[in-house]
Amino acid sequence: MQKQNKTYRLALLGMLTAIIIIQTFIPFLGYIPIGLLSITIIQITVIIAAIVLGPRDGAIIGGVWGMITFIRAFTFPTSALAPIIFTNPLISVFPRVMIGIVAGLLFYKVLRNKVSDTVAMSISGVLGSLTNTILVLGFVYLFVREPYANFININVEELLPALLAIVGTNGVPEAILSGIITPIIAKPLMKIRKR
Repeated sequence: MQKQNKTYRLALLGMLTAIIIIQTFIPFLGYIPIGLLSITIIQITVIIAAIVLGPRDGAIIGGVWGMITFIRAFTFPTSALAPIIFTNPLISVFPRVMIGIVAGLLFYKVLRNKVSDTVAMSISGVLGSLTNTILVLGFVYLFVREPYANFININVEELLPALLAIVGTNGVPEAILSGIITPIIAKPLMKIRKR
């Protein structure tokens, strides 16, 4: 039985890693463009990994996404801002790893025995997504605020309100979407895992 669980874990880790790679490289699979906004959905894959396999494996999948983001910032940037922001691993890798840790720990250690699995998955999805948003934008403010402000043509003093606006326009919709989609995908995977 333990060998079967290990095989399932490795197969699921491989599948989720492949999904992360595909979402990162194929336009519109990891991001949903809505008007001027681009809603990221890659974090949902990391959150699902954390819920189905645990915080450690969620951190691994998040790390894969982060490393791809980091490498692409040097080799094949997704935007003109990527080389300014994502060449710092504290901005590109660390928040993605933390998605898996936060979502997994919330689900397994905080919420699971207090509310239904569906609600626990939704809350973990919302807070896992917000972890990414808050850490990325917080580290942008701490480490690259001046180049970032110059690039978007605003004064450094105006950067904090601009970043908070991004939390409202992108971060909140991403978190809501994560809260909705996470249980839809994670629940069937959890049932398969229990067999």
